[in-house]
Amino acid sequence: MQEQLVRQSIVNAAHLLAESGMLFRGEHANLSARLDDTHIVMTRGGSIANLGVDDLAVLDLNGHLTQGEAMDPTMQEVVQMHTRVYQNRGTVGAVIHTHAPHVSVFAVAHQPIPLVYEPLLRFGVTEPIPVVPWAPRGSEKSVGAIVDVVQNHPGLPAVMMANHGALVFHEDPMSAARLLATLDEAAQLIIQAKALGGAKELPREAIDAVRERMAEFGSRR
Repeated sequence: MQEQLVRQSIVNAAHLLAESGMLFRGEHANLSARLDDTHIVMTRGGSIANLGVDDLAVLDLNGHLTQGEAMDPTMQEVVQMHTRVYQNRGTVGAVIHTHAPHVSVFAVAHQPIPLVYEPLLRFGVTEPIPVVPWAPRGSEKSVGAIVDVVQNHPGLPAVMMANHGALVFHEDPMSAARLLATLDEAAQLIIQAKALGGAKELPREAIDAVRERMAEFGSRR
């Protein structure tokens, strides 16, 4: 039962990404969710726009297939990008990698996304979203740079990969998908705000103020 719920949550998140325009034109992305302390459920490759619960595989945290059909070779490249996030941040329940359109603009420009959009604070973002240096997708250099962010920046549930796209990691697949959509919205607003003189960063006290409001009203987002 638990596995079926996890599978369905990934499918729901994938459909949300497709419906909200978070996929590049090939409709490829990779999503995973924590199944238990030692296993994850992950997409096997290809388009996720019409993902079903059977289009997923179960892997251990070393990236070894334990259940389901074999992963697409292109997916095998990125497995460690997911598993090592889970290994290094115990609160993460889901990881998503996409080329969301506006976030990817910042990735190819090697520009961090500044903290200007209040809704990001409700996902635990407390720092600008950084761009890690380019390296081949899924390589040790690329994954190592991501892990450095995961280990040393608890206020960051997302990172961009230079000249590539974004990786977000949050408590469950739907919250990760909504974080990605909010981050892409922030990126779009920053681009558009340049016509009005540029976006203005939130004051530092906004982080604590939003946390207090969320606690007062019992809000998760």
